Amino acid sequence: MLGVFVALTALATNQLYVLSAHTDAWFAWTIRPPLTAAFLGGGYAAGCLLVLLALRARAWAQARVPVLTVVVFAWLTLLATLLHLDRFHFGADGQVARAAAWFWLAVYVVVPAGLTALAVAQQRAPGTDPPRRDPAATWLVTAFAAQGLLMCAVGAALFVAPGTADRLWPWPLTPLTARVVAAWLVAFGVAAVLALRERDLDRLASGAAAYTLFGVLQLVAAARYPDPLGDGPLTVAYLALMVSVVAVGATGTVAAARGRRRPAAGATPAGAGPAG
Repeated sequence: MLGVFVALTALATNQLYVLSAHTDAWFAWTIRPPLTAAFLGGGYAAGCLLVLLALRARAWAQARVPVLTVVVFAWLTLLATLLHLDRFHFGADGQVARAAAWFWLAVYVVVPAGLTALAVAQQRAPGTDPPRRDPAATWLVTAFAAQGLLMCAVGAALFVAPGTADRLWPWPLTPLTARVVAAWLVAFGVAAVLALRERDLDRLASGAAAYTLFGVLQLVAAARYPDPLGDGPLTVAYLALMVSVVAVGATGTVAAARGRRRPAAGATPAGAGPAG
């Protein structure tokens, strides 16, 4: 299931992040302005990396945060789709756009239920989590959690009341795009808040790397399509949040990489042995 999700997110990254200005012909629904498409494409690119890294996990504890992130996003996106079916290219003249709309609907009918069932079965499987080998610094997990709570709050407001986008978001969103943007915000927000529960760099490594990529791609998207942003306080707050996401995510990624290079407690250094 995760392998399928990697393929789907890679495809969505191309259609949304690379072809941001051409969603009328190449995507499931028309997205304007292109900055919104690029935002969503950045989410899919980060999700692709998240799942790719999760596929390397040796234990459920290392894959739990990535899988739960995908589950949250998939259910919210399914609900957004069902609420706005009239916006999709089901009857479009272009074959690619029409096929993309039906493919999108099929994916988000199957993936949320299937992945949830697998995650529940995995969580209930016999066994226990391995011990935490590399505890994360309190300030780092607190920073993740603070950012996550902010993204969850904004995402929840956009999803429940898309009309609040003009007061919460720095560029115009339609009700559908507000809800899909919200799905990514809540999903990554949940992942960041879960850092408080896991508190281990080895378990947070995949999420931290994807989190960093998410922030980087959003900053690049803003540089590509600056016109809708303006220079108001919402734009300043948005860009500051994404810069902080990159900083905190990169710090966690580097710390996790250093932790993996350190020998486990009690290990014998290479080349050392008992005294003769």
